[in-house]
Amino acid sequence: MSQNQVLFERAQRVIPGGVNSPVRAFRAVGGTPRFITRAEGAYIFDADGQRYIDYIGSWGPMILGHGHPAVLEAVISAARQGFSFGAPTEREIELAEEILKLVPSMEQVRLVSSGTEATMSAIRLARGATGRSKFIKFEGCYHGHTDALLVKAGSGLATFGHPTSAGVPAEVAQHTLVLEYNNVAQLDEAFELHGKSLACVIIEPIAGNMNFVRASVPFMTRLRELCTQYGALLVLDEVMSGFRVGLHSAQGHYAQLIPGFKPDISVFGKVIGGGMPLAAFGASRDIMANLAPLGGVYQAGTLSGNPVATACGLATLRELQKPGFFEDLSATTRTLVDGLTAIARANGVPFSGDCLGGMFGFFLLPELPQEYKTVMTTDTERFNRFFHAMLDAGVYFAPALYEAGFVSAAHSAADIAATLDAAAHALR
Repeated sequence: MSQNQVLFERAQRVIPGGVNSPVRAFRAVGGTPRFITRAEGAYIFDADGQRYIDYIGSWGPMILGHGHPAVLEAVISAARQGFSFGAPTEREIELAEEILKLVPSMEQVRLVSSGTEATMSAIRLARGATGRSKFIKFEGCYHGHTDALLVKAGSGLATFGHPTSAGVPAEVAQHTLVLEYNNVAQLDEAFELHGKSLACVIIEPIAGNMNFVRASVPFMTRLRELCTQYGALLVLDEVMSGFRVGLHSAQGHYAQLIPGFKPDISVFGKVIGGGMPLAAFGASRDIMANLAPLGGVYQAGTLSGNPVATACGLATLRELQKPGFFEDLSATTRTLVDGLTAIARANGVPFSGDCLGGMFGFFLLPELPQEYKTVMTTDTERFNRFFHAMLDAGVYFAPALYEAGFVSAAHSAADIAATLDAAAHALR
């Protein structure tokens, strides 16, 4: 029996499902989860000593690769000074200044410990700032596991959502309206029906939990117009896309395509912590003035602005600003996606892929889907075979069909070539 199997059986005795986050259990693809013992650069190593080319990157944060020297030095130095103080530090200010410098839509930012905490707080802030209760989210977008966000679509636009998780009361879902991603007509109708009672709309500008699906330019343009018209706040969830798809995040990408585009509230995580538990939400000074201790919207956290996490995030963000960083990362990611697409099509396998910066996704479909229901039509069994063939070849993609992938600056041309060589066999 492999050491991974031994550990998994042991884990299941003391941890529900043997894992501390569901996707790690391999339930979607079958088989035994790999228990990781260490990581270095573009690679992770499991309990059996097997090395894998890593395209998860801790689900996005490891944009520099694992154990980057500058980040490691910053973390060790900070840890020597103290793990946590429960009091302000100068480094919190430095990280906030660095984030705001790169995200001009925000004038102030509040640091928290997780993406779930950040999205929850952003919605509370939007409700407090507008005095309204209802909000819109989109099917296929994941914003963390808070009750009001674990909701699926109702029976029509006149009705609100239904919980998708046990333990979420129906009353909690009654203020959440769930719409189809990239459906402009449905968006217009929803605002006509509910616009005056909406506090906000929350959206992933590039969805990463139905694999990789971009919001179309017409859809994002109309969304911004409607929010402005009805006084609802536009909340961009960039926990995954923030500083991952470009130096100015997804909102910077859309600002180049839509004149004057900017969100009202932005949410960040993953990359800004460099692999440590850290996230943030921010907005204009006027909106942020609603937060305690200035305003009546309460939010707090013992570990918010943790000195080790902020050191890790600050060192990471500074590396991203070096000349040519995103140009090189984007080229590497594009080589991977184009290579996979060419191999699949040469073998007669329906396949489509997309990427931006260091984030990518692919579907076993002839064309890129635009919404969740089309994503769900992909060939699950073929993906599972592909996943395990790649895993056996030492390539670690996400163990679920609906998760985006991530390339780091540590991935070399040789790593991409090895990945494509393995794919040439796995996609037959």
